[in-house]
Amino acid sequence: MMRRVLQPFWFLLALIFLIEAWLWDHLEPVVARVVALIPLRAFKEWCAVKVAGLSPYPSLLVFIAPLVLLLVPLKFAEVYLLTHHLWISAIVLIVASKFIGMGVLAFSFDVTRDKLLQIGWFRRLFTFLVDIRQRARDLVAPVMSRIRAKIAALRGPSSRWLRFAQRLRHRAHMR
Repeated sequence: MMRRVLQPFWFLLALIFLIEAWLWDHLEPVVARVVALIPLRAFKEWCAVKVAGLSPYPSLLVFIAPLVLLLVPLKFAEVYLLTHHLWISAIVLIVASKFIGMGVLAFSFDVTRDKLLQIGWFRRLFTFLVDIRQRARDLVAPVMSRIRAKIAALRGPSSRWLRFAQRLRHRAHMR
């Protein structure tokens, strides 16, 4: 009984986790493009050389420091904008800081990954998060496949929606 009551909560939690994972997966190419535009590739190589000479725990500091130094001021700015009722600016900053944070996290994790995975608790945490991500995918997959099937049915050639859209498009071109 209790499990059934908590099922929507777990589904929502899994969906949020998958959105975060999707952002992580899709920010990597964006970060790669940014690296190509500005001289971050040389900086990344320099960081990798410096991190290679560090032990795992100082590498953890290298991993966390950019996030703290960059995101904490952004969080203060978000709170300032929210308290001054600058809603649009606050939302834009929240979304931008999410992308910036994910990009910086991906960049710093890529540079420090090998050293961080030498730390036992970090390796267990990383494995746990990868496992949670797979469980979230497994939980959300049946619902997502039903949604995809319904969307495909709407897009199908016999769909009333498609015929309606085609008539609208035809009328728009007639004018």
